[in-house]
Amino acid sequence: MEVWGLTDPGLVRSQNQDYYLLQKLGNHDLTAVVCDGMGGARSGNVASRLAAEVFTEEVKRGYRPGMTQEQADYLLRPAVSIANTAVYENAQLNADMKGMGTTLVAVLVLGKRAYFANVGDSRGYLMNRQGIQRVTVDHSLVELMVQRGELSSEAAKTYPGKNFITRAIGTEQNVECDLYTAALRPGDCVLLCSDGLTNHLADQELLFEVIHGVNKQDCCQRLLGIAKDRGAPDNVTAVLIAC
Repeated sequence: MEVWGLTDPGLVRSQNQDYYLLQKLGNHDLTAVVCDGMGGARSGNVASRLAAEVFTEEVKRGYRPGMTQEQADYLLRPAVSIANTAVYENAQLNADMKGMGTTLVAVLVLGKRAYFANVGDSRGYLMNRQGIQRVTVDHSLVELMVQRGELSSEAAKTYPGKNFITRAIGTEQNVECDLYTAALRPGDCVLLCSDGLTNHLADQELLFEVIHGVNKQDCCQRLLGIAKDRGAPDNVTAVLIAC
């Protein structure tokens, strides 16, 4: 198993409020997290880094080899909750940071299974030569509208309120995360990314670059290059895990 990641401010914003962390946990296990901060010039940056660091530390602290799905879920949900508390309490202590928050999408890879946790609209994908699956579901206004049949998936891409998220780390005292699991086979790839990437690349474009690109180690850089060719007004972050 190999893993790569990058984050970039994009072509418009002067500050990068995205943050990611990778942590090997054992010979065949690891965790990765991507956070996309919000809340002003200083605080979005603080929120994303704090959430990623606290989440990763909690997973690292609670990890044991050979964990079951139930144990993995029991590890991830409190880790997200503790990260939420850390961001929320820091916001209450500093007026300049009040209201700050961040998305969080993470994966815990335990051998032949991947366990995802999600809050917000950063995404987790599973890809192989058979296709691409978006594992996570966005917590966003447009996602709700699509699910209700009020908006088509195509129209959602350009909907004026597409960046409005309905759930975030640190904006409320408590937060609920969604958990997902997927089997992993040799040749599978997991991609975690912020919306600065998915706003500019369709799922099939992601699939082509990840699975059919020249080499995996350059894939995140290629994805960033495409986003920049299309304007990249937002920060761009991608983490790729190849099984």
